[in-house]
Amino acid sequence: MAFSSDNVEVFLAVIDHGSFSAAARALGRVPSAVSMAIANLEAELDLQLFDRSGREPQPTPAARSLEPQARLLAAQLKQLQVQALALTQGLEDRLTLAIAPELLAAPWSGPLAELAREHPLLQVEVLAAPQADALALLHSGRAQLALVFERPSLDGREGFQEVGSELMVAVMAPDHPVLAANGGRLREDHLTNTRQIVVAGRDLATSDPRFVFARHVWRTDNALAALSLITAGLGWGWLARNFAGPHVAAGALVEIPFENLSNGLDLWVDVVWSRERPLGLGAQHFVNLIAKGRAPAGECSPKTGGI
Repeated sequence: MAFSSDNVEVFLAVIDHGSFSAAARALGRVPSAVSMAIANLEAELDLQLFDRSGREPQPTPAARSLEPQARLLAAQLKQLQVQALALTQGLEDRLTLAIAPELLAAPWSGPLAELAREHPLLQVEVLAAPQADALALLHSGRAQLALVFERPSLDGREGFQEVGSELMVAVMAPDHPVLAANGGRLREDHLTNTRQIVVAGRDLATSDPRFVFARHVWRTDNALAALSLITAGLGWGWLARNFAGPHVAAGALVEIPFENLSNGLDLWVDVVWSRERPLGLGAQHFVNLIAKGRAPAGECSPKTGGI
């Protein structure tokens, strides 16, 4: 094979620095070694890569034609070397992040994008799972991190970093009969007696009491399914304002107006990991990145309990 990582480096150095001697200085080699490497490459390819008729060698059309692929190969080799070094320093083969579906509109993709720029070969998997299921994936080792709401109580198996807050609002379809029957304004007992759509885990024994108000509940493990059920007028439910906002603006949903209380449940959001397994380099970096982007303390309300 004519091209190797070494002669690609030499080939590009001559193009970039304009002479064999300047390329040699940049590479820490003697000029004769650079000249010989180029001559050997030309012989193997049976192509003239540099015109030596002038004072300095000039890339030929053949060299310019090969240059883009050579640069791509050099970049890929550099990424491979960086990845190999990162693996020796504790970078995981794959980073799996489990996200509560209510938080899919939260700002987690930006930190992942920055992580991808620094570790472009790291495999990343994002799973949407109800909070109980996301934490179960974490504790089973299927996921390394979970982005979830604050838990009602501490779990000694978990480490966590607070990364912001999310406002949950009670919503329903604007033509829901309970609104028309009560003059467009409700009280908490109307929530209790009206079917509620709840995003919950697949284990029927798991549900977050902070989100379950009604006596009659329909469950789903998918926020989009919950949205469809609510907009169809089949019940009311809690949705993140960031997620529900566009549908409210379009008139498909309304934030339920109440007579005797405000509509909103402000919950803190944590990125969680298991203390029972070492956290890989990529996961550590993601935690730092998402924590760095959290809202200033003055923009969040005090925690309502737990952690």
